[in-house]
Amino acid sequence: MTQLTVFRGVPGYRLRLLDLFCCQGGADKGYADAGFDVTGVDKDPQPRYPFRFVQADAIAFVREHGAAFDFIHASPPCQHDSECQRIQGNTHPDLIGPTRAALEETRRPWVIENVRGAVPKLRAPVMLCGPMFRLETYRHRFFETGGGFQFGQPDHTAHHVPQAKMGRPVPPGHYGQFVGNFSGVPLARRVMGVPWMNRNGIRECIPPAYAHHIGHAALAHLDRVPEVAA
Repeated sequence: MTQLTVFRGVPGYRLRLLDLFCCQGGADKGYADAGFDVTGVDKDPQPRYPFRFVQADAIAFVREHGAAFDFIHASPPCQHDSECQRIQGNTHPDLIGPTRAALEETRRPWVIENVRGAVPKLRAPVMLCGPMFRLETYRHRFFETGGGFQFGQPDHTAHHVPQAKMGRPVPPGHYGQFVGNFSGVPLARRVMGVPWMNRNGIRECIPPAYAHHIGHAALAHLDRVPEVAA
């Protein structure tokens, strides 16, 4: 059984957010900036993760501890539905269904994030794109909501700025495509707003601006004084 000792009230208490499959914490930077107290869970060590971290199986952890949090974010590994992984013939587990089932058991509001390839498995997802938040990259991510939580679809304007080809340096006047073995980690850190990340973290992360937007919607949904778990 996973041992957990972090759920105690402290001065300046904030609503608690659990991030499953947190990796290097792109989403959590946005949620923290929105006002949440963040705990991340991942099966692998994440020495670059900048918040409270628990190394554990994410689905087992949320089944055991998820109800102790106010809001839950989950980013099941996207490799199963990633086009580049299919091209390479790689196989990965599909964890969207098991993650959703575990989240529903918590009876807490939640969001599941994934890539375009997973859209057929997501229920009425909202799509977020970099220019919605003045980011110079087109990183479409899709968010299914549950537990009574919803947020609206922002306007999505046409992509007028050209995008650099995958793996190529970003020419002037282009947006970067920071996936795979991309070129220009310093540029990607600046554009995405993730200065603590390395290449591995950047190519999979959610830009903090996306989670900041969702976090404000989640706080409005909760709109209550939290009860401190004993």
